Amino acid sequence: MNTTSEQNAVFGSVRTALDSPQLCASAVSWGAILAGAAAAAALSLILLILGTGLGLSSVSPWVNDGISATTFGVSTILWVTFTQLAAAGMGGYLAGRLRTKWLDVHTDEVFFRDTAHGFLAWAIATLATAALLTSVTASIVNGGVQAGASMAGGVATTAVAATAGGAAAGSDMPSEDADSGAVGYFLDSLFRRDLNRGVNVPGSTPRALTPQQETAVSMAEVTRIYMNAIRTGALPADDASYVGQVVAQRTGLTQQEAEQRVNDTFSRLQTSLNEAETATREAADSARKASAYTALWLFISLLIGAFVASFAAPYGGRQRDA
Repeated sequence: MNTTSEQNAVFGSVRTALDSPQLCASAVSWGAILAGAAAAAALSLILLILGTGLGLSSVSPWVNDGISATTFGVSTILWVTFTQLAAAGMGGYLAGRLRTKWLDVHTDEVFFRDTAHGFLAWAIATLATAALLTSVTASIVNGGVQAGASMAGGVATTAVAATAGGAAAGSDMPSEDADSGAVGYFLDSLFRRDLNRGVNVPGSTPRALTPQQETAVSMAEVTRIYMNAIRTGALPADDASYVGQVVAQRTGLTQQEAEQRVNDTFSRLQTSLNEAETATREAADSARKASAYTALWLFISLLIGAFVASFAAPYGGRQRDA
């Protein structure tokens, strides 16, 4: 009898414990977590919009007007950090303050659960904000890599091609003369004549061209010669001699003076293109470094937000249980 009574007592105690709502309740209060995450995401979005407005209002395209780039960068970093502090703090506090009160739970366990609630609220808010600002985040992370690839290549070719296009646009000749590219240079050399000796082709009728058309044709041909010289890195002597003949015919200079002008012009063109390419590479490198620094500071600010949310949740939980 005693054994039967003891067994009934044990079974009754177990049944009572299992029926207790406190033991059946989950250790995670998802309602409080989602509420804190929603508040954190909303406050973060509002502060980011406010920071964007303040930043754009302080930047001016005019020289010596508005803040400098360094001041703007530091201000942006500070504002992003403040946004994380405020949003994560509010989200963590609400997640701890709104959670269900845990009865008969050890103090250390309550502290751990509150900390986990704050961290989960920060994590959900961060994911929601990132989902809303996907394009902005992608442009920050990939900006430096894309800048180096898109800005550093093809500077010399683009600049000279623009010159060729301008020469063709000012004439009434077909555009194929300027658009033939590298093949056009070799075709020009195939039909090149000595201008100092004139034209002497038996059985042919000279093609009548206006002075504007002759100038456009000569500029397009010289442009192709310069493009080929820039591609190879040097202006061949026969090309310099031929361009000198064209310049001498147009300007009245002697052949030697014209060739000297051709070589000097090519040297200045090379120097200008090299400087432009160097400036472009420096700008691409600066963009890459700026993107790297931005990503690092975003990482630091997110870590600060996670810490603040995990710290604020136990504070709100203690006020809830007080």
